[in-house]
Amino acid sequence: MTVDEGARTVTPGRAAQELELRRDEFRLAVQLGLVRTAPGGGGGGQRRIERSEVDRLRAAPDFPDGLRERVRAVGTGEAAALLEITPDRFTRLARTGHVSPVRFSLNRYRAVVWTYLAEEVAEFGLACPALLTGRLPLDLRERLDGREDLRPRNWRARRLTVLLRTAEGPWARAAAIASLLDPVQVAEVVDDPYERAHLDRLRPAPPPGMPVGAAARERAERLTRADDPDEILWQRMSLALALDEARAERPAPYPGETGAVLPGAAAEAWADGRLPVAPGPRVLTLTPAPALGPASAVWPLPAVRPVPAVPALRPSPAVRPASAVPGPAVRTASAVRTASAVRPAPALRPVRFANPGAEVPPAPPLPPSPPTALPVPAGRPAGTDRPPGRPARFRLLDRFRRRRAHAGRKRSVSWP
Repeated sequence: MTVDEGARTVTPGRAAQELELRRDEFRLAVQLGLVRTAPGGGGGGQRRIERSEVDRLRAAPDFPDGLRERVRAVGTGEAAALLEITPDRFTRLARTGHVSPVRFSLNRYRAVVWTYLAEEVAEFGLACPALLTGRLPLDLRERLDGREDLRPRNWRARRLTVLLRTAEGPWARAAAIASLLDPVQVAEVVDDPYERAHLDRLRPAPPPGMPVGAAARERAERLTRADDPDEILWQRMSLALALDEARAERPAPYPGETGAVLPGAAAEAWADGRLPVAPGPRVLTLTPAPALGPASAVWPLPAVRPVPAVPALRPSPAVRPASAVPGPAVRTASAVRTASAVRPAPALRPVRFANPGAEVPPAPPLPPSPPTALPVPAGRPAGTDRPPGRPARFRLLDRFRRRRAHAGRKRSVSWP
């Protein structure tokens, strides 16, 4: 920004102070077009107000009350009081689109609070006095029963009008329309990823007063995007027409191009040479790998040593019979075969691995050993040929009868 430009323009804060408006009132005046702005010369892209515009507003005969009255915003309760109706009736009229909100905010309960211009509310009362008293028409009642709410759509239409009025160039106007659509909808209309990236760079800033919390901000962002099917279709058609107009004037910049389209003051700085030119695409040169010679020239392999022969296994001594092993005498109730009847295991034959790659024949299976009787532990009498005893149930009953008969006898008392 030059010295001459700084003398001809002022910042928004300085202009609001000279016009005797609060910060939110001044933003609303800019949004409504009551205060005209000009693009700033700095790199930040902040718009400024010309000194002649401030002088024009201050020279008005009704300054400052007239300007302050035109930007006066009221809530639902104050708007209903202006029309002398109940807040519920005013809400029903706003939902059917008779009054358009100028901005919104979220309270601490994350409920949407809509704000209206007091001047527009008074004009509606003078234009439609029949809707202020009596029963609402049938078509309005049916729309209300269908949960129709046109307040978010009317607010988006008002905001888009402001964005299109302040946009600089066809690509900026296309970006303003794309800001009202979901990214999925934008991707379906704009096929080129470089054009989508260019629209993202030119996307307008969100409306002032957006909440900071994640949950509240997500709810506020849903209000800034089209959600009705016919509204989405209308905005998609508008975006397609705006893209055709922008492509006819200048295509979107691609990576490595020097003619990039930048918003506002950045484009002027680019033209003046104050911004560096993006370098061209780098070319990657591949160096071929050196050819490999024979394997012996690259790395000599060590000589393979022969595998030594496996020494022959010594034959194991013959297994002595169990009868030759001393042990305690075994008492059995019946004739028990002695352990000497167990055949000894055959001696292992040595195996020579003359050819390591040849298959080794499997060993012959051992003959099954005859079943032997389990030894009786010492101190326990050997089993005799006694008859099987009575079941335990009958033995218990016999003991019970004997004890009962013994308890029935009277014992003799002996005195000392």
